[in-house]
Amino acid sequence: MTARELLHRAGSLLVTRPPRAAPRPAPGQPGAASDYVASWPDVFIAVLDDGRVLALNGHVDLGTGVRTALAQIVAEELDVAVDRVCMILGHTDAAPNQGPTIASTTIQITATPLRQAAAQARAFLVSHAAHRLGLDAAELSVRDGAVLHNGVPRIHYADLVRDAHVELLLDEQVACKPPHAYRIVGRDVPRVDIPAKATGTAVYVHDVRVQGMLHGRVVRPPYAGRDCGAFVGTSLRAVDDRAAAALPGYVATVAIGDFVGVVAEREEIAERAARLLRLAWDEPPLLPDLRNGAGLAAALRAIPGTRRPLSQAGDVDAALAMCARPLRRTYVWPYQMHASIGPSCAVADFRDDGLTVWSGTQNPHMHRLDLARLVDLDEGRVRVLRHEAAGCYGRNGADDVGADAALLSRAVGRPVRVQLARDQEHAWEPKGAAQLVEVRGGLDADGALAACEFLTRYPSNDAPTLALLLTGKLGNGPRQLEMGDRTAVPPYAYPNVRVACDDVPAIVRAAWLRGVSALPNAFAHECYIDELAELAGEDPLAFRLRHLPDSRARDLLQALAQRAGWVSRRGARCRTSADGRLCYGQGIAYARYVHSRFPGFGAAWAAWVAEVEVDTVTGAVRVTRVVVGQDAGMVVNPAGVRHQLHGNVIQTVSRTLKEEVAFDERGVASREWGAYPILRFDEVPAIDVLLMPRQDEPPLGAGESASVPGAAAIANALFDATGVRYTSPPFTPATIRGGRVAACS
Repeated sequence: MTARELLHRAGSLLVTRPPRAAPRPAPGQPGAASDYVASWPDVFIAVLDDGRVLALNGHVDLGTGVRTALAQIVAEELDVAVDRVCMILGHTDAAPNQGPTIASTTIQITATPLRQAAAQARAFLVSHAAHRLGLDAAELSVRDGAVLHNGVPRIHYADLVRDAHVELLLDEQVACKPPHAYRIVGRDVPRVDIPAKATGTAVYVHDVRVQGMLHGRVVRPPYAGRDCGAFVGTSLRAVDDRAAAALPGYVATVAIGDFVGVVAEREEIAERAARLLRLAWDEPPLLPDLRNGAGLAAALRAIPGTRRPLSQAGDVDAALAMCARPLRRTYVWPYQMHASIGPSCAVADFRDDGLTVWSGTQNPHMHRLDLARLVDLDEGRVRVLRHEAAGCYGRNGADDVGADAALLSRAVGRPVRVQLARDQEHAWEPKGAAQLVEVRGGLDADGALAACEFLTRYPSNDAPTLALLLTGKLGNGPRQLEMGDRTAVPPYAYPNVRVACDDVPAIVRAAWLRGVSALPNAFAHECYIDELAELAGEDPLAFRLRHLPDSRARDLLQALAQRAGWVSRRGARCRTSADGRLCYGQGIAYARYVHSRFPGFGAAWAAWVAEVEVDTVTGAVRVTRVVVGQDAGMVVNPAGVRHQLHGNVIQTVSRTLKEEVAFDERGVASREWGAYPILRFDEVPAIDVLLMPRQDEPPLGAGESASVPGAAAIANALFDATGVRYTSPPFTPATIRGGRVAACS
């Protein structure tokens, strides 16, 4: 149901606000810079005469369970059962434009007007019931939408809105329930989306079928995964589609700039036709050496950048010169993929009156803007119907394939479904950026922190929708964002500190992956502090606690250490199995994900204790156990957060031990699962989740925070096991063998 349909529906109570554009992104930050404002009000809550409650939010559920958590918030404030609440997420002609679904901000920020709207609707309905019943509103209570007097149901919400249409303007000062009164928020609630998924009735974007639909396939340029440079959008020289056109069911070949696609009556014909196209391309310029290690570090250093000071305290240069025990380290993080299990898919229907796209995009309103630019339509004539897809945790090919489908549908005048192939998804999805972090510092004569100089480089941009670049709608020059500063300022009390970020353009197509630059920055901070603890001859946990001013961080670390059975030590223990084949280690790390425009704001506090075993012969590493703790303030659905932390742990272990994009001279070379291995089911560690009890605190972003300290905890556990410091993931067997795994044996 669209917002406009709700605004004309009898038998409803709506809570709305005047239409507005989404907040414009701050300079250097991702987001849509659109001035489009809908001609209808934003609708947040609709209480209907059939007993349902519709709740609308501009963010989407990427498999994180936020649909359930939002329904709990609405149900709590309205005093209805969760299963009465139907969440409408992301549809551009229904949900408000609340900006991109990023940085785990849905519960922390965009749920606020939904909570207020539900509270306001309840207050109005109870007041209206009191008037109808001739009673004082203070004498009434509500249970599952039924208004009670002295515990006896007297009238239902549905009866109060029947034959009426009421619109309330959102009151941002409305009183919401205090946390101590919650009955639904803060309790485990089963995911509302799982039954349909378990029974096969859920409609993923891959399942969408439209009357008269054709099928499309695209052919990408030879510069796989590169999106800036004079060759982008200008390299196609000739198209020969005669062999493809001879296929039964062939419809058309579409070529615009470097965008090439085919359309056919059936999917297998489109796939075959794409293979039969004969295309002549200019050879792209060669990439620098992006192999992990010295090659990647040199390539990251070579990018021209703009240095941006972030934090300065004390006399850093003098303190560095006077360090009793100086320490200098370089940390290199590799390019990594989102690696969605299912390649991206979309359906587009271009008609005289506008464009409709069925999409798995993470950011429907931003996608609408890009589609409007691409096909030269007013934004109000484009609608994006958002369906769940294969997940992304940042950016995958969902926006790209939606744009592909739009171009092909415009060309043939019928709906077109486009499905990417595995090699296209792997090669062209925006990668999680590589990162270079250089740290100088050390200890004073008493073994306390003396100084820290921290410099980070993060070559990423906003990875514009590919069709805009390939068709020349968007320039192919270098672009850069100010996103390398996430969690760059150390959490520890260095008396002399200097932190800076080199803002640099992307080398290859890169955007944001779970944890963005915070994960590599925290990797550097937490490996470095662990090594300083060793230099000081102190236990890594005790050393952290001694220099950590944040009381909530200290509480979390202490609770986590107790839960995990932390073993105090000084230096590496290098414990081995009886036969000497395996060595064992335990490592700890802490971080708080700080995001948005610097200095930004914090999401949840998180910490890991990781346990590893290392095969001293093969170099194979296995993470056997992770105890992960998180302080996310008020938790709406503890079960959902626990599931999220499990997902964070599994993905982070995979990224830390296995994941690294390989490149050849043209571009991305990791185009299938054999070239980009991920963690297997039999490699998943035992996971124990600790949630701090903070229900009286504001809710914080929980979706990705727990990933941020993970890699450092594993690296620190590897040191405990082997006596070797590893500074560049992934920690593959070759990496471990190269670090002389038997250093402790």
